[in-house]
Amino acid sequence: MKLFNFVGMAMLCLSITGIQAQDLKDLRAKPDTVISVQKEQPLNIKTIRPVVPKLNLEVDYWKHWTKFGINLNQASFNDNWKGGGVGSIAVGLNANHKSDYTRDNFNFVTEVDLRYGKIKNTNNIAKKNNDRIFWDNKLSYKLSANWALFTSVTFESQFDAGYKYKTINGRDTIDYIENAFMAPAYLTESFGLEYKPSNEFSLRFGTGTARQTFILDDRVRPRSGEGFFAKYGYYRDPNNPSVGTGERFGVKEDRTFANALAFQLTGNLDKNFTDKLNVKARYNLFADYEKLSDPTHRLDVTVTAKVTRVINVNLNGIMIYDPDVISKVQLSQSLAMGIVYSLPK
Repeated sequence: MKLFNFVGMAMLCLSITGIQAQDLKDLRAKPDTVISVQKEQPLNIKTIRPVVPKLNLEVDYWKHWTKFGINLNQASFNDNWKGGGVGSIAVGLNANHKSDYTRDNFNFVTEVDLRYGKIKNTNNIAKKNNDRIFWDNKLSYKLSANWALFTSVTFESQFDAGYKYKTINGRDTIDYIENAFMAPAYLTESFGLEYKPSNEFSLRFGTGTARQTFILDDRVRPRSGEGFFAKYGYYRDPNNPSVGTGERFGVKEDRTFANALAFQLTGNLDKNFTDKLNVKARYNLFADYEKLSDPTHRLDVTVTAKVTRVINVNLNGIMIYDPDVISKVQLSQSLAMGIVYSLPK
């Protein structure tokens, strides 16, 4: 009887489960069945214009470099010093500025180099040992990766008067003046081709070059015998009144100006061999078309070794051969330690 009841209960549960399963299967939605039908609503799209702030960004095609420096040297001995030597003090000032403008194939570079120094030895007259005004401006148009057409204008002179000295009765005395501000001064215009394989080196071939030489100080101006007498009231050579000073710096007697057409070759090097060693050099050859066989040469070399951020050691060398001044090679060398301030740092 119990077995019969158990079997009956089992059959009843299976029947109910089958019915529920069949009901759930019928309620399951088919894939293509639309469960909810809604009316399509029109899209309401509004155009939004975002506000873009103006940044006012401008491309700066200029680059600038500026350096200021001062060099000091001093030595002194008291009256009891028996080791020999002469007390002295030397001061040197220098300033350099360079600006570069590059846009597309055009390039403009202007550079100013100013130097002035004096040295004073005990019992002697203070004398200048460095004096230069140099201003170079160059505009070029690139033809290829390494070659460009260029035109340039360069001005050169000095700040102070330079004298020739002699000793009279054991005393240092001025003999005569050799140069002064704007005496001489050179203005050079050049046109030609420039070879520039890198920013460190360039070579200019100035096939069309003109140079004007000015002597605007009466103390340096070249004079004929008569011109000398008119200025000073006596003849330079009483036995020969026609004897004058002769040409000076290529300017003829009783004139203050001379013009020359020439070929000019200019090389520039500015290279950092290490982060503390820089070599800067400029070579200039000026060959007057009337005197091509005897051109003028000038080489300026500066080696700078950085000790600290503001203290440098400078070795400067100058070589000049100018037949209009003297038909011999002129050499100048100086070594100094000084303070240099650079912008940008």
